[in-house]
Amino acid sequence: MKLEEIARRLGCELRGDGRVEISGAAGIEGAGPGEITFVSNPKYAGKVKDSRAGAIILAPDAAETPIPTLVSDNPYLAFARVIELFYRPPEPVPGIHPTAVIEESAEIGEDYSIGAHVVVGPGVRLGDRAVLHPHVVIYPEAEIGEDFVAHSHAVVREHCRIGDRVILQNGAIVGADGFGFAPTGDGKFSKIVQSGVVVLEDDVEVGSYACIDRATVGETRIRRGTKVDNLVQIGHGCQVGEDTVLAAQVGLAGSTRVGNRVMLAGQVGAAGHLTIEDGVIATAQTGIARSVEKGKRVSGTPEMDSALWRKNYVLMHRFPELVKTVKELEARVKELEGRE
Repeated sequence: MKLEEIARRLGCELRGDGRVEISGAAGIEGAGPGEITFVSNPKYAGKVKDSRAGAIILAPDAAETPIPTLVSDNPYLAFARVIELFYRPPEPVPGIHPTAVIEESAEIGEDYSIGAHVVVGPGVRLGDRAVLHPHVVIYPEAEIGEDFVAHSHAVVREHCRIGDRVILQNGAIVGADGFGFAPTGDGKFSKIVQSGVVVLEDDVEVGSYACIDRATVGETRIRRGTKVDNLVQIGHGCQVGEDTVLAAQVGLAGSTRVGNRVMLAGQVGAAGHLTIEDGVIATAQTGIARSVEKGKRVSGTPEMDSALWRKNYVLMHRFPELVKTVKELEARVKELEGRE
C-alpha cells in the first residue's frame, strides 16, 4: 500500500514521497525499508536518525526528518490504526461446529461463529455476530449483546449481563463466586452464597485469565469502554467507571469503587470499601488503603502523593548514609561531654 493511501485513510498530513510502498508496521528499532514506524515519546526522538524505516509517524512539533513522514496529533493511535490496515486475523468459520452443545432454549442472533466444544446453556440470549472460539462456556440465563468475541476457555457464568462489542481474551472468567465466607465461631468458615451478577457494559475488554467476581447481592459492574488487562482480580460488588484502565495483576478487594478515566498500573492493590475517584493515576505496585481524591497521582504503600513518594524514595536510598552520620555525631557529642 502506498504511503499516500495510508495518509488518506488515517487523515494524516503527508510530508515527503507519498509513492513509497509500505507492506507492514514495526517498532522504531526493528523497522526496515517498506515498513512504517512511529515515535510519540520525545525521549525516543534520537532513534529516528538511525531508523531504516520506509516511513514514520510523528507529532506536528517533531524535528524534520529525511524519512517520509505522516504527521498526527496522536502518533501512537495512528500507528495502532496502521497495524489494523495490515494485520489479517483468521476469519471465524460461520455456523456452529458439530461438537458444540447449544441448549434448545438458548436464543442466538444472526451471523454467528461457534467453535468446537463450545457450551451454551439454557436460557442464554446471544446477540448478532457473536464469535465463540473453541471451549468457551456460557452458563444458563446469561445475556450478551451484539459483536461479542470470546476467545478459547473464556467463561461467562449464570445470569451475568454483557453489552455490545465486548471482548473476552483466553481464560477470562466473568461471574465466578466472590470470596465470601463467614466465620462460624469454631475456627471454620461457612460459604456465603454469591447470588448477585456481573454486568459488563458496551466496549469493555477483559484480558487473559482475569477474574471478575459476581456480587454477594446486587451486582459487580464494569462500565462502558473500560479495559481490563491479564491476571486482574476484581472482587465482588466492585464498581468500575467508564474508560478506566486496569493493568496486569491489579487487585480490587470487594466493594471497591473506581471512577471514570482512572489508570491503575501493574500490581496496584486496593483494599475494599473505598473509593478511587475520577482521573486518579496510581503507579505500579501502589497499595491503596484509603479513598483517593479526584485527579490525584499516587505511589507507594500505603499510597501517597507521587511527588512526595519520589522524595521519600531518594531519602530511603540515603538512609544508610544518614544513619552513619547520626552515629558519628552521637559519638562526637559523647566525646565532647566527656571532656567537660
